[in-house]
Amino acid sequence: MRFLVRCGAVMGSLWLLSAGGAALNVRVLVASAPQLTVRLPVAPAAPAGPLSAPLPSTLASAPLPTQTWTVGAAGGGLTLNGQPTGNASLYLPPAPGQTVEIAGKTYRGGVQVRVQSGGVQGINVVDVEDYLRAVVPAEMPASWPPAALAAQAVVARTYVAARLNPAAPYDTCATESCQVYPGLGTEKPQTDAAVNATRAQVVAYGGRAASTYFSSDSGGFTASSAEVWGTDLPYLGARTDPFSAGGPRARWRLEVPLSRVQAVAEQYGARGALRGVTISKLSASGRPTELTLTAAGGTLKLGGAKAGGFVRALGAPGTRLTLGGLSPLVMEGSGAGHGVGLSQYGALGMARAGYTHLHVLGFYYPGTSLGTLTASDRAAPALAQGPALPGLDLLAATPGAPQ
Repeated sequence: MRFLVRCGAVMGSLWLLSAGGAALNVRVLVASAPQLTVRLPVAPAAPAGPLSAPLPSTLASAPLPTQTWTVGAAGGGLTLNGQPTGNASLYLPPAPGQTVEIAGKTYRGGVQVRVQSGGVQGINVVDVEDYLRAVVPAEMPASWPPAALAAQAVVARTYVAARLNPAAPYDTCATESCQVYPGLGTEKPQTDAAVNATRAQVVAYGGRAASTYFSSDSGGFTASSAEVWGTDLPYLGARTDPFSAGGPRARWRLEVPLSRVQAVAEQYGARGALRGVTISKLSASGRPTELTLTAAGGTLKLGGAKAGGFVRALGAPGTRLTLGGLSPLVMEGSGAGHGVGLSQYGALGMARAGYTHLHVLGFYYPGTSLGTLTASDRAAPALAQGPALPGLDLLAATPGAPQ
């Protein structure tokens, strides 16, 4: 099997009609280095339920040959095993049951390699449902209840569907900056079941995939997108979250030495010996929107994202906190992560209380609907608008019987 030659960033998002809805190939940046090793095809993984297409009988009993390529960059083009190709991009399309190895990790689907800044980018091209099989267990423990896993599957599917951009060289990355995507080795039967049970489901708003941000633990109160990023989305507001309780970061306390606080303060522009760090403005969710740093060289105010960035630079797992003292600086808080959108420990609490994944989604993204990806000949996703997700009025202030 050989690479197909493609020049430049020519791949758009490819939609294919399949049983149960539309299947979408997502382009995930999984590796970037001066050179990459690509092995293809790796022997296909055994089918695991309806998410996997069965192998042809002629291939199921015999291993496929494996070829190893060292992909480098020279003179603006790619090299294969040291030989110039004359092209800046090479592409092996995905096929049913196919896996590839990119920089030592195995992924379902195909691969595109391209020149970038004198090095090589490795991009996994994979069906979105197979992509989720690796993402969901990487983002949430597979041992959690099915309703929590199903909510995470829908959130993860929506997250990537909203980021498809045929004009860009890839749609998403494989790290915490996007969604964690470690490849085939993390797949679990429980999360496979969650992906399959929610096939093609997304959270929709205004006829489009919503921005389904999520974090580990809201600390009892979700943050608004406006306070964290300056973008006000009506379904990402600040609200009490009684379901986020009992997580490992539900309550935490840190004592930061003055030397560390001084070093971070100087990185943010403080001049001279630090004399005090206080929260001068709080958001509705109890997170600082302005910090005041008092130093020998003057007073410095950090607002917006800089306020949260400062406390995270000191080691705070979240930004819903109070500050006290200076030597050491005492930080006491609740929750972990930015707090916008779904709280994973909140989803766990709701699932344990008997709520469905639709209740979870409706609680954390109020005013949205359940959408379904449909087949389309366009580069952007097409959504079939479904029913409104259960709103706050359907949920008690504290966990109780589902309605």
